[in-house]
Amino acid sequence: MKNSANTLSRRSFMRVSSLASGGMILSFNALTGCTFSTKEELSMPNEWFELNSYIKIGENGVVTLFSPNPEFGSNVKTSMPMIIAEELDIDWGKVIVEQGNFNPIKFNRQFTGGSQGIRNAWTPLRTAGATARMLLVNAAAQTWEVNANEITTSNGELFHKASGKKTGYGEMASLASTLEIPEEVSLKEVKDFKLIGQSKKNVDNDSIVTGKPLFAIDHYVEGMLTAMIVHPPAFGKQFKSFDKSSVANLPGIVDVFEINVFNEDYNRNFFDTTSFTKKVAIVGKSTWEVMQAKKALSVEWEDMPESTFKMAGWRGGASTVNIPAGLESTKDHNEKMIELTQKPTQQIRKDGNPEKAFKNAAKIIERTYNAPYLSHNTMEPINCFAEVNSDSAVIYGPTQAPELIMNTLESSLGIPKDKIQINLARMGGGFGKRAYSHYMVEAGLISQKVQAPIKLVYSREDDITSGIFRPTYTATYKAALDKENNLIGLHIIGGGVPENPIHANRFPAGAIDNYLVEGFQIPSNISIGAFRAPRSNFNAAAEQSFLDELAEYMDKDPIEFRLELLKRAQENPVGERNDYDPKRYAGVLELVKEKSKWGDQTLTTARGVSAYYCHNSYVAEVVDIDTSKGSNRVSNVTAAIDCGIVVNPDAAKNMAEGAIVDGIGNALFGELTFENGKPSKNNFNTYRMIRQQEAPKNIDIHFVQNEFDPTGLGEPPFPPIFAALANALYKVNGKRYYNQPFNG
Repeated sequence: MKNSANTLSRRSFMRVSSLASGGMILSFNALTGCTFSTKEELSMPNEWFELNSYIKIGENGVVTLFSPNPEFGSNVKTSMPMIIAEELDIDWGKVIVEQGNFNPIKFNRQFTGGSQGIRNAWTPLRTAGATARMLLVNAAAQTWEVNANEITTSNGELFHKASGKKTGYGEMASLASTLEIPEEVSLKEVKDFKLIGQSKKNVDNDSIVTGKPLFAIDHYVEGMLTAMIVHPPAFGKQFKSFDKSSVANLPGIVDVFEINVFNEDYNRNFFDTTSFTKKVAIVGKSTWEVMQAKKALSVEWEDMPESTFKMAGWRGGASTVNIPAGLESTKDHNEKMIELTQKPTQQIRKDGNPEKAFKNAAKIIERTYNAPYLSHNTMEPINCFAEVNSDSAVIYGPTQAPELIMNTLESSLGIPKDKIQINLARMGGGFGKRAYSHYMVEAGLISQKVQAPIKLVYSREDDITSGIFRPTYTATYKAALDKENNLIGLHIIGGGVPENPIHANRFPAGAIDNYLVEGFQIPSNISIGAFRAPRSNFNAAAEQSFLDELAEYMDKDPIEFRLELLKRAQENPVGERNDYDPKRYAGVLELVKEKSKWGDQTLTTARGVSAYYCHNSYVAEVVDIDTSKGSNRVSNVTAAIDCGIVVNPDAAKNMAEGAIVDGIGNALFGELTFENGKPSKNNFNTYRMIRQQEAPKNIDIHFVQNEFDPTGLGEPPFPPIFAALANALYKVNGKRYYNQPFNG
């Protein structure tokens, strides 16, 4: 049995308090600067500093568990409480789950993104449940005058076998709330799990299918007004002036005014990303009336000068961000990337003597891969409710990272953080975009100006054309082969606008004696940000497509070739900064090989394989295209995933399936180009999304069974599907795919 002991920082806290109703609340706090009495204070594992949890037990034995992280379809609102309930040893049928609103005193790291939610919460939430259970055991021991070690629990009940006594958690909750927190709690062995590893339906299912208002766009209060924004028509342009009289007489219009998202002296954080800081707000009585005014409003724009601003780093530190002037075009970006690819660039990693390897090579294979900007296109448009008074504010909207917008709200609204409440709505998709919550600031500023509650709504055109985008990337792969077709060197040059996509320390780093990675970045005024598996979504596509073509030149099976490289990385690795575990990486390839029946010559399918490591997880995928009827539709995808312990298998499969369908759609159709700073597409009639009849007919998901702590899952199945699809399409028509989208 694993113990969680008091050997760590006293900045980690656990608190028990009584409810007026006589129940028990157990909350877990990990923030510094909070004050608790000696009785309430307890040092716990390091993970407690990262997350906290909240448990409420009623007298009738019903347990309410608050899920701290925002929910956008990844099902954390079900999975996180399952982790607590497992160690609490409660009947899942007696659990009520509620969404916790943003509260840095009760919760920490309320961030759904980076596929790190469950990974970071695993030990803290387990310890939360185990500690609550121990308090209840100690309460029963005191009441029955027996040793606590003699008491067992099951499904929310306490048992003392020797005396035959038993009772429910609810009957001990009041006493338990007064007891000292135990200095050490025992966590279950994986083999003893009853709930974790079992499929449980989404706790919001009933509300979703019956149309209950879970989304901020459904929210309504008496006297609420509707607002929309008008932003510049092109990146490189900025607001100059507007003619209010052009809409003053239109029905339902309350006000039109300028807003500025950031104060001049405000230092932005990593997620304060928006190119259009000055915008025009239109406020009216209905969405339709505001939309008509938006079309009629006369606005004058001007060229944006070159600028700089300070930005705090994602993991600390700060940097100066340079924003160039000018109206940028995709054609110019592509020409610049080609130019920089052919020049010496910044060296990121070097193993061995790649220069000598290429000089002595019998054959050099060189391929360049390109990918365009992508729009997130969440099905729910950007929206936010705000009610700002003179000294307080309530913000209610879809955000992946409420904590990361709080400093901005405080600065822009001039209201202290402890007077601003962010309530968390269920999100209709996120994919990274909703980590950039500047629309919450816009909504707050608009409400503050009109002194009324408002709902800000973006049109689809606003959503697509105002950013934030997946960057445009390029990568050139060069392989050096000797006379026997052995791989003796690999050289990668990657770059993009405005960032380099290459993860230099991931596979195949560590498996090749002579290895060189270089990179470059091209500054831009087009706003970019995290897009499902940032950088990895392109890096995997290029790397795994190249490895497939390389295997063909070497006359090797694509899976066996990858396994050979991984064997080298495991038995005799090159370098010391390899970010992956080659054994686990090989494990998903072996599993997908088995489950897909790789090598079965009787199958009438064209097959492609790909495998990638990101967000601490390993995924291998095989794409099958049925060639018997002349169709290029994906008939089947087989995926093998190693993400450690799977908390909720059905939910995990749903997430993987969604990532695979999303990846196929982006690989085939996703593309956004620019002409003089203006996006080429602004709605779904031109920005092509995957359609139901184009999705795979079947997706077969297999999880590696192990006892590793859970790792990421929302993003890892996404990157490898691009290359698996490209490699399968090559088998169909003999054409290699170097540029996305493949149907472009």
